[in-house]
Amino acid sequence: MPEMPLETAEDVLAAGLPVPLRPLARIAFDYGWSWQPGGEALWRAVDPERFEACGRNPVRLLREAPRRTLEAAASDPALLDAMARLARALDAERAAPAAAAPPARPEAPIAFLCAEYGIHASLPIYAGGLGVLAGDLLKEASDRRVPFVAVGLLYRRGYFHQRLDPSGMQHEYWTTVTPEQLALERARDAAGAPLSVRVPICARSVEVAIWRAQVGRVPLFLLDSDVPGNAAIDRFITAQLYVGDREYRLMQYALLGIGAVRALSALGIRPAVLHLNEGHPALATLELAREPLARGEPLERALEEVRRRVVFTTHTPVAAGNEAYAPAELAAVLGPYLAALGLGSDEALALGRGTDVSAPQPFGMTDLALRTSRSANGVSRRHGEVARAMWAHHWPGRRLEDVPITHVTNGVHLPTWMAPAMRALLERHLGADLLAGAADPARWAGVDDIPDEELWAVRCRLRAELVAFVRARSVSDRLARGEPIAYVERAARTFDPGVLTSGFARRVASYKRLHLLVADPRRALAIIGGPRPMQTIIAGKAHPRDDAAKTMVQAIFALKGEPFAGDRVVFLEDHDLETARALVAGCDVWVNLPRPPLEASGTSGMKAAVNGGLNLSVLDGWWCEGYDGANGWAIASAPAPDTILQDARDAGAFYTLLEREVIPLFHERDAAGIPRGWVRRVKASLRTLGPAFCTARALGDYVRTVYGGGA
Repeated sequence: MPEMPLETAEDVLAAGLPVPLRPLARIAFDYGWSWQPGGEALWRAVDPERFEACGRNPVRLLREAPRRTLEAAASDPALLDAMARLARALDAERAAPAAAAPPARPEAPIAFLCAEYGIHASLPIYAGGLGVLAGDLLKEASDRRVPFVAVGLLYRRGYFHQRLDPSGMQHEYWTTVTPEQLALERARDAAGAPLSVRVPICARSVEVAIWRAQVGRVPLFLLDSDVPGNAAIDRFITAQLYVGDREYRLMQYALLGIGAVRALSALGIRPAVLHLNEGHPALATLELAREPLARGEPLERALEEVRRRVVFTTHTPVAAGNEAYAPAELAAVLGPYLAALGLGSDEALALGRGTDVSAPQPFGMTDLALRTSRSANGVSRRHGEVARAMWAHHWPGRRLEDVPITHVTNGVHLPTWMAPAMRALLERHLGADLLAGAADPARWAGVDDIPDEELWAVRCRLRAELVAFVRARSVSDRLARGEPIAYVERAARTFDPGVLTSGFARRVASYKRLHLLVADPRRALAIIGGPRPMQTIIAGKAHPRDDAAKTMVQAIFALKGEPFAGDRVVFLEDHDLETARALVAGCDVWVNLPRPPLEASGTSGMKAAVNGGLNLSVLDGWWCEGYDGANGWAIASAPAPDTILQDARDAGAFYTLLEREVIPLFHERDAAGIPRGWVRRVKASLRTLGPAFCTARALGDYVRTVYGGGA
């Protein structure tokens, strides 16, 4: 008898749908829908309220929608036509031949390893910029048909959710999802058996299941230790992103690095290049060395073999992003594994240390990645300079400019982050294939010829959409906090689609300096409540253990009883990808006030720029190379030993720019009501920043200068 075909999760979902809707199951299991035109509208057409209630998760929507709702959708000709168009588009993308991107080939792709991925809000395995950047790169690799695979961890509890109390104190809570609620398939071997690998952790052999998420053409394999048969302590390893306990984090990094290499091998994938995105997966290089070490190669020769296959991107100079472990911590988690490799403790520790052995040093994940990769890069030109100075001790005797750390400046995935109205305007004037050639500055030259009236109309539409979003969210947030009804109503009543709107939304880390917004409360209140008012939207999460960052949020809330504050300032809780999309599309001014040189890149301002928002930022990270004097505003903040003085100086510069330049320019209207000077600056921003800070350019840089260099 012929073998019965294996039933997949997609098949099960399809079988439960009315026959005309069954192609929706195939669409739901390919995250490519999320950046295709009309993708989100298709799910809303099925059941808009349930789609929102399901966290915009199509798999849950199709499983939980009442039968009568599905039957009604199955008889809707417009919905069926939209479904057919989207299914054809996704199928065509998957079937198209791979692009030439040597050394990557379909049978030997680039393997991208990262601790988090921001693919879509319905796949909650991301925390912030690192994950969003990773997600954007995967999407761009799909669009450009670059042979790519990715490996990460399946965090069933994800990152924490945020709830604020009336004082502004942050409280955290977690929710759990199961793989069956997500667009995930269990990876299987040739015989159809579920694939898993074993990873040695703390002298135990931990079984790790492999799940597959399809991101357009790119498979994302997620490792999951929540497997029956594992000890309870091991089942929790992959439960929570950036868990607070240091030993657990090291277990996660071991599972990510060692497990990724073993998973790729079990899947029959031998990558042309392994790309370590931040130091978290650096232990992959030791697993790669296992084979040559087993052949009897000396350590240095084994590492030479490894280096030919590995590249590394460092994403931050902040200590929390460059974790290091004491010898005892390393031994507790990895001692038996290192011994099995034939590495003595001193030999192993030396791989994660600097060259100065005169004093005891911890084992650094970034140090290990630098020692075992053929190339290293920062994520902006400025960050490249900072990284060379920070890690120069690995190359003693070299001049700083000769330290072999380069840079590839980050970019943003335009189909994900450009609002439909802005995309329609630009494609109408610059060509329907603009995004296909987004990295070419010549394609953006025609921005200056777009009629001011059309560009301003789109900006006003996007601001109005944002204000509607903010009104609804701020009311629900304030009600949930138990605020007085009068305060609940204020933002809903007075947040105005015609008022200059600024945004500050990012992780609330201390170095991001959220507190500068209210460093001079009287001056800040005069700005938002003046005759030419401004309204401000703030969003972001502080790490559960970052008390200083939590205090910054409370400083904002301390002013809520002041005149205009409750009307013109809102804090949107539980910031996620969907909130971010609304904010970067609708804000007129995007504010970023990091303490230099700690902002490695920053991408939220890039997202605002491609929607016609203007950046007002400290000169750090990407803005050092993006700002040209005519496409936004900049604050030069020289590092100072007295950070209080530096903060006061920078806050003053921020307020002065708002008072003397930003607000007057927004309100200088001609007889037709158009702020010509403002629109001129918006055009300069789009023209200069669009091609330079898109992921098409960033991925092209990786393919040309990193993946292909020295392979």
